[in-house]
Amino acid sequence: MALSQSDLTRIALDITSGLANRDRYSRLLNTVRQNLQCDAAALLAFQGEYFTPLAIDGLNADVLGRRFILSEHPRLEAIARAGDIVRFPANSELADPYDGLIPNQGDELRVHACIGLPLFANERLIGAVTIDAFNPEQFDKFNNTELRNLSAIAAASLNNALMVEKLERMAIHSQETVDDHSVNISTDSEIIGHSDVMLSLNKELQVVANTDLNVLILGETGTGKELVAKAIHQGSQRADKPLVYLNCAALPESVAESELFGHVKGAFTGAISHRSGKFEMADKGTLFLDEIGELPLSLQAKLLRVLQYGDLQKIGDDRSLKVDVRIIAATNKELKTEVLEGRFRADLYHRLSVFPLLVPPLRDREEDITLLSGFFAERYRQKLGLKHLNLSPSSLSLLNQYAWPGNVRELEHAVHRAAILARSQSADEICIIKPEHFELAGRQRDIKQEMNHPQIPPTYCHYTGSLKQATDEFQADYIRQTLTQQGDNWAATARSLQLDSGNLHRLAKRLGLK
Repeated sequence: MALSQSDLTRIALDITSGLANRDRYSRLLNTVRQNLQCDAAALLAFQGEYFTPLAIDGLNADVLGRRFILSEHPRLEAIARAGDIVRFPANSELADPYDGLIPNQGDELRVHACIGLPLFANERLIGAVTIDAFNPEQFDKFNNTELRNLSAIAAASLNNALMVEKLERMAIHSQETVDDHSVNISTDSEIIGHSDVMLSLNKELQVVANTDLNVLILGETGTGKELVAKAIHQGSQRADKPLVYLNCAALPESVAESELFGHVKGAFTGAISHRSGKFEMADKGTLFLDEIGELPLSLQAKLLRVLQYGDLQKIGDDRSLKVDVRIIAATNKELKTEVLEGRFRADLYHRLSVFPLLVPPLRDREEDITLLSGFFAERYRQKLGLKHLNLSPSSLSLLNQYAWPGNVRELEHAVHRAAILARSQSADEICIIKPEHFELAGRQRDIKQEMNHPQIPPTYCHYTGSLKQATDEFQADYIRQTLTQQGDNWAATARSLQLDSGNLHRLAKRLGLK
């Protein structure tokens, strides 16, 4: 049955009635799938060199986290370059990017019918819709004119949504224009996440990015604080200037001052030439001081002077050098505690924490685990030179049940290692990552051993639900017991549990203890 004018009108009304862009995208895909009777569909945004999925229907959930680089996916490249509807023959030799990514159809499935609808706004490619069916004749009854009409409606919906996003950014940064909808952010620095806490973080990031305020990024190790720093720099008016990185934790005190401020020739033994410090290198740009809590007290005073007056002195030089540098600092420590215990200057802390940003741990953004898993699977598919690298449903279930003490970094390393093992054990074109390719069971056994500790309340044996739910219940019980033993003293409880006090308070909040 072909698409009638009333069908197209209903589709247009459906996809423009949602309030949120994500709802609108999902409604579009659902409507397309119903009207074309396809088995899978995807709405993709064009990002210059790759397509980013905005909504999917009939595909594995981790597809939303993947970034499809055109040079790696010939069908998507053909859609991007065609300028019109693309019908791939059932026997097309071009690899399908969704092979093995349709649920409940087996690892060896190949989609038989595939059509690409490029989406244009003002004669510029902004995205695409892909539709797939197992029946190779499924789309024969739809002529190209009908599909072009559907493509035009989808393009209008996507264009409107992108315009809304641009206008929202304009409300924050009034100097931006609205003539460019593309968002060309490297996949190496993209912040992945649709969870509420990440959407909130992104809003705060947009608010502060285009100011010159110093930013203090807080969060556990492995949460992605460096990505947040990059995003702030890229969203600022200094984006075309350097972003200079310095890891304060890896900085020996003997060379720290020279690294920060530079030195002149002959200033000390071994100073055989003039050297610019990180501040001078970052002039007119941004200096990212990672692990700022590890900076020696002796340097904190000198850093404070640069922040206050904008001038510095190289070692061995009596002259002052003016610099214009924005500071973004990051730490996994509770700096307020460090200040109280005399390990961090209070005046420097207040200078740095003008706008604090908390990057949530992965356990507080569970709905992002599948997205991130897909993102890393696609990244390592490309790096390992594989045609297809897919995560089995049981693998995704395992990843979603794990507590991730190492946060996003641990997840990335786990997927990378699993991909290498899967490749070594696979002789097929489609490489499948299975649960046995992950080394997470040891950590879960550790949790079980802790649960058998004599101090654990006896109710642990009644835990039900997923491992994550049981772990949360165990943690809550253990914290309650330790807090009681320590006379309701949270600081003493943190020391007893060998946790940073700030992390303990956040954990207690998440578990409903505060």
